[in-house]
Amino acid sequence: MTEPHYRLADRLAVRLKAFINEQKLEAGMRLPAERQLAAELGVSRSSLREALQQLISAGVLVSRRGGGTWVRQQIEPWSEQRIVQPLRLLLAEDPDYRYDILEARHAIEASTAWYAALRATEADKEKLQYAFDATLKLKESDDPDLAAQADVRFHLAIAEASHNLVLLQTMRGFFDLLQSSVMQSRQRMYIRPVIFARLTEQHHILLQAILTGEAAQARAAAMDHLGFVHATMKTLHEDEARQARITRLPGNDSDNSKDNH
Repeated sequence: MTEPHYRLADRLAVRLKAFINEQKLEAGMRLPAERQLAAELGVSRSSLREALQQLISAGVLVSRRGGGTWVRQQIEPWSEQRIVQPLRLLLAEDPDYRYDILEARHAIEASTAWYAALRATEADKEKLQYAFDATLKLKESDDPDLAAQADVRFHLAIAEASHNLVLLQTMRGFFDLLQSSVMQSRQRMYIRPVIFARLTEQHHILLQAILTGEAAQARAAAMDHLGFVHATMKTLHEDEARQARITRLPGNDSDNSKDNH
């Protein structure tokens, strides 16, 4: 006798969670495309969609329109209510508030780097080295999306090594808020070899300062890195806005400009 369909979806949801663990897909990382994931699990896409929806409803995954399905940051309720939700409302009213959040990250990540240098355990250091190595392995992959995910994982590993729950949850909240715009901007940074090389060098300096317990150097390295990221992202956004204005000038093919958006 065939089991009820919902039982199949339940079992598939369990398999999906196991797949996420086996593939070491951490918070902030994207699942494979639906077609590929269904093939890997040997199930129909309709069954897969039901299982994905279960995990989305449970808060394990998050779906972004046109951006696939991601492993969700697990944010404490107090952090969601007091930090993330008010900022989410601000961003909805004016997307330029993302720059205020990026500025706030300077102060927060300078602190997480400082405390990580002072408090990181051997297990923390191994995880940091692993996260950094992951960014290097993706250098030749020509996959800016995965490279951007690895970048986020590196920064969150530093926050975890700080052993300060408030700083960690605030960082997770910020990345959850900015995931769409930050990931897109970082993807564009990673397709530029000169920028990629700068980011890699900055990450390495930051990592070494934490591994050797140099708190002041770690804080300075974090500030230098985030200053560079902030300036680069702002330039990218300004260039895009300028290009958008150019495409709207008389004489430009409006249909082509629409295709490029």
